[in-house]
Formats: sequence, structure tokens, C-alpha cells
Amino acid sequence: MLGDHPISPVLLATDLAAARRFYQDLLGLEILSESEEGIVFKSGDTALEVSKSTVGTKDTQTQAFWRVPDIRAEVAELGARGVEIEDYDQPGLKTDEDGVADVGVAWVAYIIDPGKNALAIFQLK
Repeated sequence: MLGDHPISPVLLATDLAAARRFYQDLLGLEILSESEEGIVFKSGDTALEVSKSTVGTKDTQTQAFWRVPDIRAEVAELGARGVEIEDYDQPGLKTDEDGVADVGVAWVAYIIDPGKNALAIFQLK
């Protein structure tokens, strides 16, 4: 059954060079393979593929998330690397001064990649 196997998200990017800089240089993901059509990055025991697209993503919903043991440490490291942590102040989602929101069962922070994919960093309480 498929539920017994890992799944890897595929994100869209109109600019693969910008995606490479973002995921490799800013987020620290290792490149497993790269072609004119896309880049596959290693993240833990999983892979993330960024595929070349002429239109990019058209959705503002979260496309992928990392589950981490210490969200504040991750957010601090990302900020030190120059990654912009999104700030929200809307019903049901308000971030604190570090860019972390309490969503009940977890804390979450958001970043946006160069292809406009919304990515989350997530820590269960």
C-alpha cells in the first residue's frame, strides 16, 4: 500500500537558480540531483523536488512543512541566514515578535520561497 512508503512534495518554480539559492544556501538543503527541468533536495530522510514551471504556483495555501523539535531555534537560524519569516495578524493566525503563531496543538511559522510557495515550520506542543 502507498501508505507504507515515503512521499515527496513537488513544488513549482519559474526561476530554478533562485530556488537553488533559497533551498541550498538559505535553508541548507543538500542537492541530490539537478537538471534543466528541476532540482531534488535532501531534507532529513525525505526529498523535496522543485520543478521548472512557466507559471509557478497559483495557490497561497501551505505547500509543504517541516516538523521540527524546536521551532524558535529553527526560526532564529533561518533569520540569521537572511530568510524572511512571514508576519500574520488575522483571525485565527497571529504571529509573535519571532514570527511564530500558536495554532492550538502546535506552533507554526511560515516562509515563502522564490516561486511563491508557502512553506511552514511546525512544532507539536
